Amino acid sequence: MIQRIQSVYLLLTTLMSLLFLKGGLLVFSEKSGSMIKLTFTEIIRVSGVHGPELISKVLPLTIIIILVPVAAIITILLFKNRKIQIRLAVFLIILNGALILAFVHSYLNISKEYSATLTLGFRMLIPVLLLILSILAYRGIKKDNDLVKSYDRLR
Repeated sequence: MIQRIQSVYLLLTTLMSLLFLKGGLLVFSEKSGSMIKLTFTEIIRVSGVHGPELISKVLPLTIIIILVPVAAIITILLFKNRKIQIRLAVFLIILNGALILAFVHSYLNISKEYSATLTLGFRMLIPVLLLILSILAYRGIKKDNDLVKSYDRLR
């Protein structure tokens, strides 16, 4: 199971997506000196004078962030059934694409509504890396499936 390269890609996808569960996903700074953070479940404003202030909840983003590692783990565990594994890998690619779109949508909404500028960070690259790892896992599963089909033809 783990000796296959696509299992390593899926395991990396799971581990990297778990980084979203803690801390700010996107951090914005306002002209007033306060910061706006997009977290796992909500958008909050943090200022030096006041404590954290809840701006809004982000349920769709939360659901996507939970589904990505769950789908990756299920895909790893279904190593004996390659057809279902291929479908789940495609689903994982779609989920990661939706995650990127949710990040872009959140970025555009926050920067437009609050006139805030994005502070660059490592967590901004994680959705793109997740998508790349998911595509590589799909290619590995597809390659294994094609190899087994070619052996079945020879038999």
